[in-house]
Amino acid sequence: MSTFAINRRQLLQTGGIGGLAVALSAMSSGAAQAAPKKQTAGVPLITDLGPAVVQFSLMSSLLVGDTVYIGSRNLNPVRVIGYHLPTGTITSRTDLGSGYSIQALAADSTGRYLYAGVLRDGMDGKPNLYRWDLSTPNVPAVGVGETGDRDIRALAVAPDGKVYVAGGGQTTNAPSLWEYDPATNAMTSWGIPDPGATIAQAVAATASHVYFGTGSTLGGGNGSSPARLFAFDRTTKTSTNILPADVATGVSVTSLSVLNGQLGVGVKGPGKSVLINLANHSQYTVIAKTGVMFRQLGNDVFFVKEPGVWSYNLVSKKITQILTEDVGAMWGLDVYGNKALTVSSYDVIEIDPVAKTAVKHDLTQAGAPGGPQLCMGLAAGAGDVYVGGTGTIARHQLATDQVSYLRATGEAKDAVIVGGILYTGQYNSRGIYAYDPTTGQLPYQVAALPAGQNRPLDVCWDAVNGLVIAGAQNDTGGGGCFAAYNPVTTQVISKVNPIDSLQMVRAVATKDGVAYLGGDNIYATGPRSTVVAWDPVANQELWRLDPGQPQGIAAMAIHGKFLYGMSRKAAGLFVIDLDTRQVVHRGDLSSVCTDFGALQVSRGIVYGVSDTSVFRIDPITFAVSVVVAEINGGWYSGPHITADEDGLLYTLRGPNLVRIDDQQAMQTMRR
Repeated sequence: MSTFAINRRQLLQTGGIGGLAVALSAMSSGAAQAAPKKQTAGVPLITDLGPAVVQFSLMSSLLVGDTVYIGSRNLNPVRVIGYHLPTGTITSRTDLGSGYSIQALAADSTGRYLYAGVLRDGMDGKPNLYRWDLSTPNVPAVGVGETGDRDIRALAVAPDGKVYVAGGGQTTNAPSLWEYDPATNAMTSWGIPDPGATIAQAVAATASHVYFGTGSTLGGGNGSSPARLFAFDRTTKTSTNILPADVATGVSVTSLSVLNGQLGVGVKGPGKSVLINLANHSQYTVIAKTGVMFRQLGNDVFFVKEPGVWSYNLVSKKITQILTEDVGAMWGLDVYGNKALTVSSYDVIEIDPVAKTAVKHDLTQAGAPGGPQLCMGLAAGAGDVYVGGTGTIARHQLATDQVSYLRATGEAKDAVIVGGILYTGQYNSRGIYAYDPTTGQLPYQVAALPAGQNRPLDVCWDAVNGLVIAGAQNDTGGGGCFAAYNPVTTQVISKVNPIDSLQMVRAVATKDGVAYLGGDNIYATGPRSTVVAWDPVANQELWRLDPGQPQGIAAMAIHGKFLYGMSRKAAGLFVIDLDTRQVVHRGDLSSVCTDFGALQVSRGIVYGVSDTSVFRIDPITFAVSVVVAEINGGWYSGPHITADEDGLLYTLRGPNLVRIDDQQAMQTMRR
């Protein structure tokens, strides 16, 4: 899902926080909840509940010498920290001047210079490539260049010190291969080898070649290109697609690693990887398992295939799992002595490949400098408010002001509470998770979504049929799916592309046992705002209506006989009479939103939240009025708003969770 530049840029900086433990202690009883201001007539009562999610989250790692350098994710400022293996402590840190996450790290052959590439919200004119001199770690990293693509997804440093960059970001623009020359400080495009690609996730470099992996893992489908691997001759800068036919049906080349005479190639889709001979690209070996982040120790090639780390023996051709524990997402793999070393969302993990044992080093205990994180899904009920982060879900217990953190692989994109139990739509390809606070068990998967439906977008509860309803997106192939999970029977009903092959199911709502699916089409052509009434038990369409909006649907809610829809990119409000199946109102929302948003019914009123404002919709006239201006929530994948059993609203203001009581304002409006 696209994200909000204003929210990331406005997220409060947390450079003064010395570590996650310090940040958490600041949220103890009495500190997390500020006293609400006195409410005046017609003005909502807003209570600040403190930072919504506080942690050190990460998106990359690289071993240089005896220090693992780790790039942060969804923190402001973005930072690289150094975890010193011999002492088990964080010994260095540098902050970067742009971006919200660091997915790419690479070091030069001397081990002196560490390069970091960032993900950004837009082309902001700031560097997206940084260099840190590890010989003087107290001196901050410096921005050395900006590519013509928004994001940097992968970096490689050739033996002569030149840096090669892969990325993309704007899926309508194919990615280029970029070269940074530290001798001249020049950033140069080597061109776009595949105009049909939407992303480049991998790059590797030798003295003679640069290898550039492309595909369509984001914004895929509708004719976008499959996986391709281009070998660029560094002298002529000409390229050839060398991806073997065995994996050519893949969606994207996801990983490239220069090994001892071979190139380790990870490909999403075909269920296998390849090792290509660097001296003769037509010669290769197939590994019968998908993998990323290939590293070699003797005759063993290690790679990650979640939820484990694996070893492929070059002599016996045998594949062995050397890390069997599910440690969640892994963001790096290296060889340290005679061990494999990986970094999960929480730990640095040393793996003995012979004994198949692992030792985990908790990054929080080591002093990783956390802070308020950009947030995902939100749900309130049974005295709790849950906020999704990366690899974690924060549980705010309102009666005691206590905040606890539940490890949950991936990201809770949306959530709902039913009978005190939390159900989340869990990205990436994790389906529906459940958490029952009475059991003490961490959140776990209760329902898988169909293959390829990797991004849950919206979750709601169908009280008539007793179903958790979810809508999702297929990032690689386009379209989306409907899914319904029955907590009593544990059965899952699903339908791929219930709207059409292009529209994802961006929004879901229910009334009287009928599910309503809201479509969003990210492509240039085709319907883009279709509403489909769906029988979740028979798993079939009942009827459909296209309200004719110029943009896709961002959110929906139902109150009485009316379905309210909020369109993306400030394209407006529409209201459908479910009895007559007619659009009865269209309205302008440009004064309160710019793109994504959410809708929530509370106390008989439909409320909305955007990246800038909380607003309400008059149930009689459908007029829109502002409840809280300049809320500017610190969201990653779109704003959320929810309500508890008492009708109190919850959302974010900056990085903080806030509670909004709009009761007096509503009484004033009714008068």
